[in-house]
Amino acid sequence: MSLAASPAPAFTLYDYVLSGNCYKIRLAAALLGVPYDSIAVDFYPGFEHRSEAMLALNPAGTLPVMKTADGVVLTETNAMLAWLGLNHDPGGRWYPAADPVRGPRLVEAMSFGAGLTGSVGLARLHAMLDWPVDGAAARRAGKRDLRQLELRLTAMQIDGEDWLAGGTAPSMADLACFPYVALSPDAGLDHDGYPAIRSWLYRVRSLPGFVTMPGIHDLHELR
Repeated sequence: MSLAASPAPAFTLYDYVLSGNCYKIRLAAALLGVPYDSIAVDFYPGFEHRSEAMLALNPAGTLPVMKTADGVVLTETNAMLAWLGLNHDPGGRWYPAADPVRGPRLVEAMSFGAGLTGSVGLARLHAMLDWPVDGAAARRAGKRDLRQLELRLTAMQIDGEDWLAGGTAPSMADLACFPYVALSPDAGLDHDGYPAIRSWLYRVRSLPGFVTMPGIHDLHELR
């Protein structure tokens, strides 16, 4: 009896297990069922992302880096999420860019998610790795962003919408925002007082195919 060949990987992810941005791509690939290869990069304490080999791939020296099977290199997380949605979701559910209502909201929410890297993400780096940034300023910015997200989700719930791009289905907008919101307690920014955020985090964790990372638990681990 012969075994079926495994599907060819669609891309290679240069990955750091504790990075919220790298997790966005791992989570999106899991939810879409996209096979990929992963190369671990020693972000800390090895600073391998600044090595000659990594800088040749991404002169900005940031992670993640995606190299698609046809050789295209992407270095911005939102571009990677867009690539996954456009190339591996024929129904257009996850990246509804052409939708005249959901499309603009998708772009807006994904931009907000990128901004969380510079607020909650920096505060988390400072708290966990003593990263040389102004931790207090980053926490203030993170708290501001969480309040803004809470207000947005609350207004959407009143309108009967559960997901950041609107409608009844999740999108890459939710995946762009989820990791650093879920990881914000690492930065001393807990979710007390944010009921709409807590409900939204639960909905994302309930998605079929959801995968975890250190600091983000599966639903059964939260009970």
